[in-house]
Amino acid sequence: MKLKRYFFLFVLLSSTGIYSQIKLSQKASISVVTCGSGSELYSSFGHSAFRVYDPINKIDKIYNYGTFNFNAPNFYLNFAKGKLTYQLSTSRFGYFLQVYKYENRWVKTQELDLNQEEIQATFIFLENNAKPQNRDYQYDFFYDNCSTKIEDVITTVLKDKVSFNNSHIKTNKSHRDLIADYTKNQKWGKFGIDLALGSVIDKKATKDDYKFLPDYIFYAFENATIKNNGEIKPLVKKTTTVLNAQKLNPIKPLAFLTTPFTIILIISLLIAFITYKNFKNKKRSKWLDFTLFFLTGIIGLVVLLLWFATDHTATYKNLNFLWAFAPNLIVAFYLLKCKLPQWTFYYFILLIILIFIMIVIWVLKIQVFNNALLPLLIVLVTRYYLLLKFAIDKA
Repeated sequence: MKLKRYFFLFVLLSSTGIYSQIKLSQKASISVVTCGSGSELYSSFGHSAFRVYDPINKIDKIYNYGTFNFNAPNFYLNFAKGKLTYQLSTSRFGYFLQVYKYENRWVKTQELDLNQEEIQATFIFLENNAKPQNRDYQYDFFYDNCSTKIEDVITTVLKDKVSFNNSHIKTNKSHRDLIADYTKNQKWGKFGIDLALGSVIDKKATKDDYKFLPDYIFYAFENATIKNNGEIKPLVKKTTTVLNAQKLNPIKPLAFLTTPFTIILIISLLIAFITYKNFKNKKRSKWLDFTLFFLTGIIGLVVLLLWFATDHTATYKNLNFLWAFAPNLIVAFYLLKCKLPQWTFYYFILLIILIFIMIVIWVLKIQVFNNALLPLLIVLVTRYYLLLKFAIDKA
Protein backbone atom coordinates (compact mmCIF):
# COMPACT_ATOMS: atom_id res chain seq x y z
CA MET A 1 0.00 0.00 0.00
CA LYS A 2 2.85 2.37 0.81
CA LEU A 3 4.39 1.94 -2.64
CA LYS A 4 1.02 2.61 -4.25
CA ARG A 5 0.57 5.76 -2.19
CA TYR A 6 3.92 7.18 -3.28
CA PHE A 7 3.28 6.22 -6.86
CA PHE A 8 -0.04 8.07 -6.68
CA LEU A 9 1.74 11.13 -5.30
CA PHE A 10 4.27 10.94 -8.13
CA VAL A 11 1.47 10.86 -10.73
CA LEU A 12 -0.26 13.71 -8.93
CA LEU A 13 2.87 15.83 -8.94
CA SER A 14 3.69 15.14 -12.58
CA SER A 15 2.12 17.27 -15.27
CA THR A 16 3.07 18.81 -18.58
CA GLY A 17 3.79 22.46 -19.16
CA ILE A 18 0.80 24.51 -20.37
CA TYR A 19 2.04 27.99 -19.60
CA SER A 20 5.08 28.37 -21.82
CA GLN A 21 3.45 30.96 -24.10
CA ILE A 22 2.26 33.16 -21.22
CA LYS A 23 3.78 36.56 -20.60
CA LEU A 24 4.26 36.77 -16.86
CA SER A 25 2.98 39.84 -15.03
CA GLN A 26 4.95 42.40 -13.06
CA LYS A 27 3.93 40.58 -9.88
CA ALA A 28 5.50 37.29 -10.95
CA SER A 29 8.37 35.78 -8.97
CA ILE A 30 10.84 32.90 -9.09
CA SER A 31 11.73 31.13 -5.86
CA VAL A 32 14.05 28.32 -4.83
CA VAL A 33 12.20 25.84 -2.62
CA THR A 34 14.14 23.83 0.00
CA CYS A 35 12.56 20.99 1.95
CA GLY A 36 13.81 19.45 5.18
CA SER A 37 14.82 15.88 5.87
CA GLY A 38 12.25 13.11 6.16
CA SER A 39 12.11 9.96 8.26
CA GLU A 40 12.90 7.56 5.40
CA LEU A 41 16.41 7.04 4.05
CA TYR A 42 15.57 8.37 0.57
CA SER A 43 14.28 11.61 2.12
CA SER A 44 17.05 12.05 4.71
CA PHE A 45 18.98 14.52 2.56
CA GLY A 46 16.12 16.95 1.90
CA HIS A 47 14.89 18.23 -1.43
CA SER A 48 15.12 21.26 -3.74
CA ALA A 49 12.81 22.64 -6.44
CA PHE A 50 11.77 25.85 -8.22
CA ARG A 51 8.53 27.76 -7.71
CA VAL A 52 7.02 30.14 -10.27
CA TYR A 53 4.32 32.35 -8.78
CA ASP A 54 2.17 34.85 -10.69
CA PRO A 55 -1.09 35.87 -8.95
CA ILE A 56 -2.30 37.82 -11.98
CA ASN A 57 -2.06 34.83 -14.35
CA LYS A 58 -3.08 32.44 -11.54
CA ILE A 59 0.18 30.46 -11.78
CA ASP A 60 1.66 28.80 -8.71
CA LYS A 61 3.80 26.03 -10.06
CA ILE A 62 6.59 23.75 -8.82
CA TYR A 63 9.40 22.48 -11.08
CA ASN A 64 10.79 19.32 -9.51
CA TYR A 65 13.97 17.64 -10.84
CA GLY A 66 13.71 14.81 -8.30
CA THR A 67 11.15 12.47 -9.87
CA PHE A 68 11.38 9.25 -11.87
CA ASN A 69 9.00 6.86 -13.59
CA PHE A 70 8.59 3.38 -12.07
CA ASN A 71 6.93 2.22 -15.29
CA ALA A 72 9.86 3.11 -17.55
CA PRO A 73 11.18 0.11 -19.53
CA ASN A 74 13.72 -1.95 -17.55
CA PHE A 75 13.48 0.53 -14.66
CA TYR A 76 14.86 -1.77 -11.93
CA LEU A 77 17.59 -3.21 -14.17
CA ASN A 78 18.72 0.27 -15.20
CA PHE A 79 18.56 1.41 -11.58
CA ALA A 80 20.88 -1.44 -10.54
CA LYS A 81 23.26 -0.68 -13.42
CA GLY A 82 23.49 2.97 -12.46
CA LYS A 83 21.62 4.24 -15.51
CA LEU A 84 19.31 6.39 -13.42
CA THR A 85 16.95 8.42 -15.58
CA TYR A 86 15.29 11.18 -13.57
CA GLN A 87 13.03 13.86 -14.95
CA LEU A 88 11.73 17.34 -14.38
CA SER A 89 8.07 17.17 -13.38
CA THR A 90 5.65 19.96 -12.54
CA SER A 91 2.71 20.38 -10.18
CA ARG A 92 0.74 23.03 -8.37
CA PHE A 93 2.56 24.35 -5.32
CA GLY A 94 -0.40 23.44 -3.12
CA TYR A 95 -0.18 19.76 -4.09
CA PHE A 96 3.55 19.82 -3.46
CA LEU A 97 3.06 21.25 0.04
CA GLN A 98 0.47 18.59 0.92
CA VAL A 99 3.10 15.88 0.45
CA TYR A 100 5.59 17.61 2.76
CA LYS A 101 2.94 18.43 5.33
CA TYR A 102 1.95 14.75 5.36
CA GLU A 103 5.61 13.76 5.82
CA ASN A 104 6.09 16.40 8.56
CA ARG A 105 8.95 18.18 6.78
CA TRP A 106 9.69 21.89 6.78
CA VAL A 107 9.60 23.90 3.56
CA LYS A 108 11.32 27.23 2.90
CA THR A 109 11.23 29.48 -0.16
CA GLN A 110 13.85 31.99 -1.32
CA GLU A 111 12.35 34.58 -3.65
CA LEU A 112 15.03 35.67 -6.12
CA ASP A 113 15.63 39.36 -6.79
CA LEU A 114 15.22 39.21 -10.56
CA ASN A 115 13.89 41.76 -13.00
CA GLN A 116 10.94 41.08 -15.31
CA GLU A 117 13.14 39.94 -18.19
CA GLU A 118 15.11 37.51 -15.99
CA ILE A 119 11.94 36.05 -14.47
CA GLN A 120 10.45 35.49 -17.91
CA ALA A 121 13.67 33.92 -19.22
CA THR A 122 13.87 31.53 -16.25
CA PHE A 123 10.20 30.62 -16.66
CA ILE A 124 10.62 29.89 -20.39
CA PHE A 125 13.71 27.78 -19.67
CA LEU A 126 11.88 25.69 -17.07
CA GLU A 127 8.81 25.26 -19.26
CA ASN A 128 10.95 24.12 -22.16
CA ASN A 129 12.95 21.80 -19.93
CA ALA A 130 9.70 20.24 -18.65
CA LYS A 131 8.57 19.15 -22.12
CA PRO A 132 8.47 15.34 -22.60
CA GLN A 133 11.34 15.43 -25.08
CA ASN A 134 13.55 17.48 -22.72
CA ARG A 135 12.65 16.52 -19.16
CA ASP A 136 14.80 13.37 -18.76
CA TYR A 137 18.36 13.51 -17.48
CA GLN A 138 20.97 11.04 -16.21
CA TYR A 139 20.90 11.30 -12.45
CA ASP A 140 24.03 11.22 -10.31
CA PHE A 141 23.62 11.39 -6.53
CA PHE A 142 26.64 13.65 -6.02
CA TYR A 143 26.97 15.66 -9.22
CA ASP A 144 23.61 15.85 -11.01
CA ASN A 145 20.55 15.73 -8.80
CA CYS A 146 17.56 17.81 -7.72
CA SER A 147 19.86 20.07 -5.71
CA THR A 148 22.70 20.68 -8.18
CA LYS A 149 20.13 21.38 -10.92
CA ILE A 150 19.00 24.51 -9.08
CA GLU A 151 22.29 26.33 -9.45
CA ASP A 152 22.79 24.89 -12.96
CA VAL A 153 19.52 26.41 -14.17
CA ILE A 154 20.21 29.84 -12.69
CA THR A 155 23.76 30.02 -14.07
CA THR A 156 22.56 28.78 -17.47
CA VAL A 157 19.86 31.47 -17.70
CA LEU A 158 21.61 34.37 -15.98
CA LYS A 159 25.17 33.45 -16.96
CA ASP A 160 27.81 35.80 -15.49
CA LYS A 161 25.21 38.10 -13.91
CA VAL A 162 25.08 35.83 -10.90
CA SER A 163 27.94 34.94 -8.57
CA PHE A 164 27.90 32.17 -5.95
CA ASN A 165 30.12 32.76 -2.92
CA ASN A 166 31.07 29.61 -1.03
CA SER A 167 32.84 31.42 1.80
CA HIS A 168 30.12 30.30 4.23
CA ILE A 169 31.47 26.73 4.06
CA LYS A 170 34.09 26.48 6.82
CA THR A 171 34.57 22.70 7.01
CA ASN A 172 36.71 20.30 4.98
CA LYS A 173 34.55 17.19 4.76
CA SER A 174 34.45 14.23 2.43
CA HIS A 175 31.29 13.09 0.68
CA ARG A 176 31.09 10.25 3.22
CA ASP A 177 31.27 12.77 6.08
CA LEU A 178 28.47 14.80 4.51
CA ILE A 179 26.32 11.69 4.11
CA ALA A 180 26.98 10.80 7.76
CA ASP A 181 25.64 14.21 8.84
CA TYR A 182 22.25 13.29 7.39
CA THR A 183 22.04 9.61 8.30
CA LYS A 184 22.61 9.74 12.04
CA ASN A 185 19.17 8.25 12.62
CA GLN A 186 19.43 5.81 9.72
CA LYS A 187 21.93 3.32 11.13
CA TRP A 188 21.15 0.50 8.70
CA GLY A 189 20.92 2.89 5.79
CA LYS A 190 24.33 4.33 6.68
CA PHE A 191 25.73 0.80 7.03
CA GLY A 192 24.46 -0.08 3.55
CA ILE A 193 25.90 3.12 2.11
CA ASP A 194 29.31 2.47 3.67
CA LEU A 195 29.21 -1.08 2.32
CA ALA A 196 28.20 -0.12 -1.23
CA LEU A 197 30.15 3.10 -1.84
CA GLY A 198 33.87 3.14 -2.52
CA SER A 199 36.95 5.08 -1.53
CA VAL A 200 36.17 7.78 -4.11
CA ILE A 201 33.76 9.37 -1.62
CA ASP A 202 36.48 9.64 1.05
CA LYS A 203 38.37 12.37 -0.78
CA LYS A 204 37.86 15.87 0.55
CA ALA A 205 34.91 17.50 -1.17
CA THR A 206 35.32 20.88 -2.83
CA LYS A 207 33.02 23.66 -1.71
CA ASP A 208 31.00 23.21 -4.89
CA ASP A 209 30.71 19.48 -4.15
CA TYR A 210 28.76 20.27 -0.98
CA LYS A 211 25.87 21.43 -3.16
CA PHE A 212 24.56 17.95 -3.84
CA LEU A 213 22.76 18.54 -0.52
CA PRO A 214 19.73 20.90 -0.57
CA ASP A 215 20.76 22.63 2.68
CA TYR A 216 24.01 23.76 1.06
CA ILE A 217 22.20 24.98 -2.04
CA PHE A 218 19.96 26.98 0.30
CA TYR A 219 22.97 28.67 1.92
CA ALA A 220 24.68 29.09 -1.45
CA PHE A 221 21.71 31.16 -2.64
CA GLU A 222 21.60 33.08 0.65
CA ASN A 223 25.18 34.20 -0.04
CA ALA A 224 24.91 34.63 -3.82
CA THR A 225 24.83 37.99 -5.58
CA ILE A 226 23.45 39.29 -8.88
CA LYS A 227 24.67 42.19 -10.97
CA ASN A 228 22.18 44.42 -12.79
CA ASN A 229 22.92 47.80 -14.36
CA GLY A 230 26.27 47.92 -12.59
CA GLU A 231 24.69 47.29 -9.18
CA ILE A 232 25.63 44.18 -7.18
CA LYS A 233 22.96 43.00 -4.75
CA PRO A 234 21.94 39.79 -2.95
CA LEU A 235 20.35 37.22 -5.25
CA VAL A 236 17.71 36.35 -2.64
CA LYS A 237 15.15 39.07 -1.98
CA LYS A 238 13.13 37.30 0.70
CA THR A 239 13.30 34.00 2.60
CA THR A 240 10.05 32.55 3.92
CA THR A 241 9.27 29.49 6.03
CA VAL A 242 6.15 28.05 4.42
CA LEU A 243 5.89 24.88 6.51
CA ASN A 244 7.29 24.09 9.94
CA ALA A 245 7.97 20.50 10.95
CA GLN A 246 6.44 19.33 14.19
CA LYS A 247 9.07 18.19 16.68
CA LEU A 248 8.61 14.50 17.33
CA ASN A 249 10.70 12.70 19.92
CA PRO A 250 9.47 9.11 20.04
CA ILE A 251 10.98 7.30 23.02
CA LYS A 252 12.95 4.28 21.85
CA PRO A 253 15.00 3.19 24.88
CA LEU A 254 16.01 -0.14 23.33
CA ALA A 255 16.68 1.14 19.81
CA PHE A 256 20.41 0.42 20.20
CA LEU A 257 19.62 -3.29 20.29
CA THR A 258 18.68 -3.27 16.61
CA THR A 259 21.60 -1.20 15.30
CA PRO A 260 24.11 -2.80 12.89
CA PHE A 261 26.86 -2.63 15.52
CA THR A 262 24.79 -4.48 18.15
CA ILE A 263 23.48 -7.13 15.76
CA ILE A 264 26.93 -7.79 14.27
CA LEU A 265 28.49 -7.80 17.75
CA ILE A 266 26.02 -10.46 18.94
CA ILE A 267 26.65 -12.59 15.83
CA SER A 268 30.41 -12.14 16.25
CA LEU A 269 30.28 -13.21 19.90
CA LEU A 270 28.33 -16.32 18.90
CA ILE A 271 30.93 -17.14 16.23
CA ALA A 272 33.72 -16.51 18.77
CA PHE A 273 32.07 -18.89 21.24
CA ILE A 274 31.72 -21.64 18.61
CA THR A 275 35.33 -21.05 17.54
CA TYR A 276 36.51 -21.42 21.13
CA LYS A 277 34.57 -24.69 21.49
CA ASN A 278 36.02 -25.93 18.17
CA PHE A 279 39.54 -25.08 19.34
CA LYS A 280 39.04 -26.78 22.70
CA ASN A 281 37.42 -29.93 21.25
CA LYS A 282 39.65 -29.98 18.15
CA LYS A 283 36.58 -30.23 15.96
CA ARG A 284 35.55 -27.85 13.21
CA SER A 285 31.97 -26.68 12.65
CA LYS A 286 31.84 -27.10 8.88
CA TRP A 287 28.39 -25.49 8.64
CA LEU A 288 29.72 -22.30 10.24
CA ASP A 289 32.74 -22.10 7.91
CA PHE A 290 30.54 -22.69 4.88
CA THR A 291 28.08 -19.98 6.00
CA LEU A 292 30.83 -17.42 6.72
CA PHE A 293 32.65 -17.99 3.46
CA PHE A 294 29.50 -18.17 1.37
CA LEU A 295 28.03 -14.94 2.77
CA THR A 296 31.30 -12.95 2.63
CA GLY A 297 31.78 -14.25 -0.92
CA ILE A 298 28.30 -13.10 -1.96
CA ILE A 299 28.86 -9.65 -0.45
CA GLY A 300 32.27 -9.43 -2.14
CA LEU A 301 30.76 -10.37 -5.50
CA VAL A 302 28.12 -7.64 -5.17
CA VAL A 303 30.82 -5.10 -4.22
CA LEU A 304 32.85 -5.99 -7.32
CA LEU A 305 29.78 -5.90 -9.59
CA LEU A 306 28.89 -2.43 -8.31
CA TRP A 307 32.49 -1.39 -8.99
CA PHE A 308 33.05 -2.88 -12.43
CA ALA A 309 29.63 -3.69 -13.90
CA THR A 310 27.63 -0.51 -13.26
CA ASP A 311 27.78 3.18 -14.09
CA HIS A 312 27.47 4.23 -10.43
CA THR A 313 30.32 6.70 -9.93
CA ALA A 314 30.26 6.42 -6.13
CA THR A 315 30.77 2.62 -6.02
CA TYR A 316 34.18 2.86 -7.70
CA LYS A 317 37.30 1.61 -5.83
CA ASN A 318 35.32 -0.04 -3.04
CA LEU A 319 37.87 -1.69 -0.75
CA ASN A 320 35.26 -3.62 1.22
CA PHE A 321 36.32 -6.50 -1.02
CA LEU A 322 39.33 -6.94 1.30
CA TRP A 323 37.18 -8.53 4.00
CA ALA A 324 34.29 -9.64 1.78
CA PHE A 325 36.53 -11.61 -0.57
CA ALA A 326 34.58 -12.83 -3.60
CA PRO A 327 36.55 -16.12 -4.08
CA ASN A 328 35.19 -17.18 -0.68
CA LEU A 329 32.02 -18.07 -2.56
CA ILE A 330 33.86 -20.98 -4.20
CA VAL A 331 36.11 -21.89 -1.29
CA ALA A 332 33.01 -22.28 0.90
CA PHE A 333 32.22 -25.62 -0.75
CA TYR A 334 35.71 -27.00 -0.05
CA LEU A 335 35.15 -26.25 3.63
CA LEU A 336 32.33 -28.77 3.74
CA LYS A 337 34.95 -31.50 3.44
CA CYS A 338 36.42 -33.12 6.54
CA LYS A 339 39.96 -32.83 5.21
CA LEU A 340 40.96 -29.37 4.00
CA PRO A 341 42.99 -29.18 0.75
CA GLN A 342 46.63 -28.21 1.32
CA TRP A 343 46.33 -24.99 -0.65
CA THR A 344 43.72 -23.64 1.80
CA PHE A 345 46.55 -23.05 4.30
CA TYR A 346 47.96 -20.30 2.07
CA TYR A 347 44.48 -19.04 1.28
CA PHE A 348 43.69 -18.48 4.97
CA ILE A 349 46.98 -16.61 5.38
CA LEU A 350 45.95 -14.40 2.44
CA LEU A 351 42.60 -13.63 4.06
CA ILE A 352 44.28 -12.57 7.31
CA ILE A 353 46.74 -10.36 5.41
CA LEU A 354 43.89 -8.72 3.47
CA ILE A 355 42.09 -7.80 6.69
CA PHE A 356 45.26 -6.25 8.15
CA ILE A 357 45.71 -4.27 4.91
CA MET A 358 42.12 -3.10 5.29
CA ILE A 359 42.80 -1.88 8.83
CA VAL A 360 45.83 0.12 7.62
CA ILE A 361 43.70 1.65 4.85
CA TRP A 362 41.07 2.52 7.46
CA VAL A 363 43.60 4.17 9.79
CA LEU A 364 45.05 6.19 6.90
CA LYS A 365 41.48 7.15 5.87
CA ILE A 366 42.04 6.02 2.31
CA GLN A 367 38.60 4.49 2.79
CA VAL A 368 36.55 4.83 5.95
CA PHE A 369 34.58 1.70 6.79
CA ASN A 370 31.53 1.37 9.01
CA ASN A 371 32.33 0.91 12.71
CA ALA A 372 29.89 -2.00 12.88
CA LEU A 373 32.45 -4.09 10.98
CA LEU A 374 34.98 -4.00 13.84
CA PRO A 375 33.69 -7.02 15.83
CA LEU A 376 33.21 -8.97 12.59
CA LEU A 377 36.80 -8.34 11.47
CA ILE A 378 38.15 -9.51 14.82
CA VAL A 379 36.15 -12.72 14.76
CA LEU A 380 37.01 -13.39 11.10
CA VAL A 381 40.73 -13.20 11.86
CA THR A 382 40.17 -15.51 14.84
CA ARG A 383 38.25 -18.00 12.71
CA TYR A 384 40.84 -17.90 9.91
CA TYR A 385 43.57 -18.61 12.48
CA LEU A 386 41.65 -21.66 13.67
CA LEU A 387 41.29 -22.85 10.07
CA LEU A 388 45.04 -22.44 9.62
CA LYS A 389 45.63 -24.86 12.45
CA PHE A 390 43.18 -27.36 11.00
CA ALA A 391 44.79 -27.05 7.57
CA ILE A 392 48.19 -27.88 9.14
CA ASP A 393 46.92 -30.71 11.32
CA LYS A 394 44.94 -32.35 8.52
CA ALA A 395 47.66 -31.95 5.88
